[in-house]
Amino acid sequence: MIADANRAARLRPCLHPLALALAMPVSALAQQVPAPATPEACTAIAVDADRLACYDKALNRRAADTRAADVAAKEARAIQRNLELADQIEGRAPPPADTVPERARRIAGDLYPNEAPLDSAIANAGKGGLLDSRWELAKDSKLGVFNFRAYKPVYLLPAFWTNDTNELPYSPNPRNQVTDPQSLTSVEAKFQLSFKTKAVENLFGDNGDIWMGYTQSSRWQVYNGDDSRPFRETNYEPEVLLVFRNNYRIGGWRGRMAAIGLNHQSNGRADPFSRSWNRVVANIGLDREDWALTLRPWWRISDGNDDDNPDIEDYIGRGDLTVVHRRGGHEFSLMARHSLRGGDRSHGAVQFDWGFPIHNSLRGHLQVFDGYGESLIDYNHKATYIGLGVSLLEWY
Repeated sequence: MIADANRAARLRPCLHPLALALAMPVSALAQQVPAPATPEACTAIAVDADRLACYDKALNRRAADTRAADVAAKEARAIQRNLELADQIEGRAPPPADTVPERARRIAGDLYPNEAPLDSAIANAGKGGLLDSRWELAKDSKLGVFNFRAYKPVYLLPAFWTNDTNELPYSPNPRNQVTDPQSLTSVEAKFQLSFKTKAVENLFGDNGDIWMGYTQSSRWQVYNGDDSRPFRETNYEPEVLLVFRNNYRIGGWRGRMAAIGLNHQSNGRADPFSRSWNRVVANIGLDREDWALTLRPWWRISDGNDDDNPDIEDYIGRGDLTVVHRRGGHEFSLMARHSLRGGDRSHGAVQFDWGFPIHNSLRGHLQVFDGYGESLIDYNHKATYIGLGVSLLEWY
């Protein structure tokens, strides 16, 4: 097939956290359920995406061959350009039935039956890849709207330890400076819930989807009996994104997606503990085999003079980079972010997560964080955190 493409080119002329946990959609946990005994067991599932995943497990369906989809897309694009240029040449006779373009049409037709083969092949680049599995990027991967899908990892860490508790949270805004020290234990519990759903599909032809996402993470002083075991900090993060499929190569990586969105993050607390900000966030996603990389630069939307945390960009940063790798049932992710400033304004953080199998569907989760902004209340507080617990869902 690659040889055919080369020959074709040459033819070209010049809520409460625990309640939310119980109410979390089953579809977001679909990847963790065991395979059903028979395909008939899947018929009772109401949500389309979950029912399809159930059938895939019951029938032991193999993942799509992403490389084959990429090769077909590359050939189809080259052939499409060749045909377009040929049409511009006046008086040129139609190519014989067995030329490279016709053979490629038959090849694409075999891969994507009942579709316009060239357009379909191009639109299915990256099918079956890591980013496609999360964002339904390829044409044939789209599952429609309002199906709840996984977003960020979902986990419970009963042990979440820090080397430096932040008893006096501080902000340059005088209204957001705590004067009475809090009584905090260095070990608490942390959990995170996260899901997304597609609200609009194929806004521009066969591309451009609008997704709505929600992530909530809580830090619970469950071992602090003297203070009635309070929730120390909960961060709420709704967002909306316009996501586009793309297909380009950088070294051994394939550019799969580009997105732009609005993001709000707050802790829902009254002064002096109130922290919040709004951002415009870009998202550039690339993958290769069992690797995925996402780069997210962002630009803060000003809160004006009444700002809970006016210097938050110099601590939590102006962008982050996340690399995820899957290997033998294990999943590793590394996130790094920075303020992109020098001198006294140079701050950042790194976070490492490891999801590992324990038994059947039960998975463990290890998290290590070092730097500024593990939570909003600690946006300008530097500390190291280590957490251990169980995972319901990783990135992929």
